[in-house]
Formats: sequence, structure tokens, C-alpha cells
Amino acid sequence: MAADCEAWLNSNPVEVDNVSDSFASEDESNGGTLIANKNINNEINGNWLLSSSSSIQEARLKAKAKRRLRKNSSRDSGRGDSLSDNGDLVRGTTVAPTSPKSKLLDRRSRLGKGRGLPKKGGAGGKGVWGRSGEVYEPEQVDVKDPNYDEAQENCVYETVVPPLDERDFEKTVTPIVQEYFEHGDTNEVAELLADLNLGPMRSEVPSLAVSLALEAKASQRELTSRLLADLCGPVLFRSDMEKSFDKLLQELPDLVLDTPGAPQIMGQFIARAVRDQILSKSYIEGYKGRVGCEYTRAALDRAAVLLKMSKGGVRVDNQWGAGGGQRPVTQLVKEMNLLLKEYVLSGDSEEAERCLKDLEVPHFHHEFVYEAIVMVLESKGEKTFKMVLQLLKSLSVSSIITVEQMKRGYERVYMDIAEINIDVPRAYFILEQFVEKSFNVGIIDVKLRDVCPCRGRKRFVSEGDGGVIKTES
Repeated sequence: MAADCEAWLNSNPVEVDNVSDSFASEDESNGGTLIANKNINNEINGNWLLSSSSSIQEARLKAKAKRRLRKNSSRDSGRGDSLSDNGDLVRGTTVAPTSPKSKLLDRRSRLGKGRGLPKKGGAGGKGVWGRSGEVYEPEQVDVKDPNYDEAQENCVYETVVPPLDERDFEKTVTPIVQEYFEHGDTNEVAELLADLNLGPMRSEVPSLAVSLALEAKASQRELTSRLLADLCGPVLFRSDMEKSFDKLLQELPDLVLDTPGAPQIMGQFIARAVRDQILSKSYIEGYKGRVGCEYTRAALDRAAVLLKMSKGGVRVDNQWGAGGGQRPVTQLVKEMNLLLKEYVLSGDSEEAERCLKDLEVPHFHHEFVYEAIVMVLESKGEKTFKMVLQLLKSLSVSSIITVEQMKRGYERVYMDIAEINIDVPRAYFILEQFVEKSFNVGIIDVKLRDVCPCRGRKRFVSEGDGGVIKTES
């Protein structure tokens, strides 16, 4: 191997730049005199002459190590690798980062000073509010500051909400009232109105709510009366209520064009307001002798009559009735029974349909079907049988009672027929006939007819068996 290297060096002389560094580091340890002598002895015609093969191999290893160090310096600059005098790699020496990315993310000082700690103790940089755990104290006002103003020292800043004008009032309050008709929470409406700066438009809230309730259902009118009673005090005053009803009485001729029964409904609202003590008892008497409009007179007369009836025991606070989902189940069942009895006496199916719609309980129509069939089972004549069958067919054709509610009502009767049979011995027989007729007229389907329960007819004792009870197979 040494002979090959020597032959290669003789054919390709080694340049001074390739090994000058390695020899320089080796010669510095021996002193400047030895360097001069070696340069004279080993250099002929500008070429280096190496005395032994070991020095050649050592020079090649050192040059290779330097090239490797230069190659890795850019990507591994943080580790600080260096080359010792013997050509060995020494790790752990701190070298300044040379990678652009490491410089960008480095938070240490770039001036080369200090102990390498983060700038400003970790409180510097974009988006940094200060050191962790640091508490800011109130800033003391400097009296000597040229911008100091004594008038602003005790100034309090608050958010000011501009008052609503007539154009924005209806756009803002109408959705609140319409949403209230859905959820029925008066506290939510009071909070929303309290956040608004109603100003002089405060008295317009009751008139807007009542005008919307004129075209709504009876349950929504009841909700409107409750809303007015709950708003009087926290949000509105009694003077606002009186001013609002005065405006509604003046606008009755225009309201009658859209709602023909507006005078009677307005009279009920006035009577309910007096009953809830949001209007004074002398409010109606104040109009006596100075009313020229016939609609206003009709409304006031209706209110006066209702108040007189309340003294006789009639409840004005329940004149509208409650919404279907807000009434107790016992009250709904009682009203359905009264509806069925009235229908059997009058035979007016259209009136029965209208009353069932007014209950506003489409999710509870299965109770109506159940009570109707039970009435048939408990009746003694054919009249009730035929009239109830005709009513159920009419309600099924008009889709007032859905197929699901009709099916659920029949299934409830199937489950309770055993208990009903205790009071009505012929209940099974009548139920089979009614179910068969219901299937023939198209009220129920085949599946519901086939699951109709029937009383077993098996005889457990036979005359020829000597009184021995038969065992079930």
C-alpha cells in the first residue's frame, strides 16, 4: 500500500494548499527553526517531498476529516464539532448557529454578549404580555405630564345604547314577541327588552303585542295577557299600559278591517288587564259619556260585562284558555269527554272538528280516540256506536287525526280491554264489532284489525268428563 501511494505521488505531485494546513499545525509544536529547515529540505522546485508513507497516510486522513467537518458545519452548527490537533473530532464545543432557520427562531441575544439568557427575561417578543406570574398594578397618573387633565381623572366610561326610533322599533320588537309565542318565557322577553333603550317607545310595546295577538290563536292571546302582567313593573309602568290601550281603542276602526272580532277581543284584553291590576279600575269609567266610535263603545261594554261576571264567580284570568302543551293532562281529558258528549247530543261533526283543533294538542289526539272507543263500549244503544264511527272516519279523512295517533288510540284500548271487561261484560264482543266496522270504512288497516284481542272460548270442564278439569296442551 505504501509503495502504491509513493508511486502515485511521484506521478502526481501534491499541491502546497492541500497539506500546508496539516503540516503547519504539526510544525508549530516543534518551533519556528524546525519549520524553516523542513521547508528547505522537503521542498524542491515548488513540490513537497514526503519522507515516509506514514506521513502521507496521516495527511490524507487529516484532509478527509476537515472536509467532513466543513460539510456538516452548516446543518449541525449547534453541536459545535471541532477538529483537534491529532485529527480527532471533538464534540460539545459551543458554536454560534449558522443555519438561517435557527437564527430566526433563536431568542437569545445576537450581539454575542451576556450569558445567553432569553431577551427581556422571556417577556419580550411579539404577542408577549410579560413574564409569567407578573401582576400589573394601576398606573399612577403623573401630575407633571403635559397631557394631564384634572377633569378626566375621575371620569367613568360606559357603553351608551342609542334609543330606538319608530322605524327600528317594529323591526326589533316584533321578532321578540313572535318568538315568545313559541317558547312562552316572559323572563327572556323582559331581559331582551331591558337591553334595548326603548326611550319614548316604551308605551308601544303593549300595543304591538296586542295587535299581533288579535290575529293569533286563543292560546297566544293568553300568553300575551301573561306577558303584559309580567312586564308591568320591571320594564313598563302603569302609565305606559294606559297610553298603549288608549292608542289601541283609537285604532279599532282600522283593526276591524283585518280582524272583524277585534272589539270583543279588545274588551277581553281590557278586562284581563284590570283583573291583573295593570290598569286602574276607573279606566273604563273614564270613557263614559265621551266615546263617539261604535267599535270603542263595544269594546268597553264587553270589558264592563266581563268584570261584572267576575264578581259573580266567572274567572276572567282564564277566559282565553291555556295552550295545549301548557294545560294539565286531566284538564285535556275532561275537555275531550265534554266534546264527545256534546257531539253525541248535537250530531254536529264540523263543530266537533273545530273544537278538537282549538285544543291545539295534535300529539294528544290518541287520547281522544281512546275516550271515543271507551264511550262506545260503555254505551247501551246503537246510536253512539254509529255516531262515533262516523266522527272517527271524518277526522281520519280530513287528517286532523293522523294515522299514527289513530293507531296508538286503538292499541291503548287493546291493552286496557281486560280491565274494561270487568265493568262492561260485553266489552270484547262490542270491541270486535267496532274494529271490524272501522276496518270496513277505512279507519284502520288489516294489521291493526288482526291484533284485536278476543276473549277465549275454551271450556275447561266438559259434561262427559265427570267434572274433571282439562289440562292445557
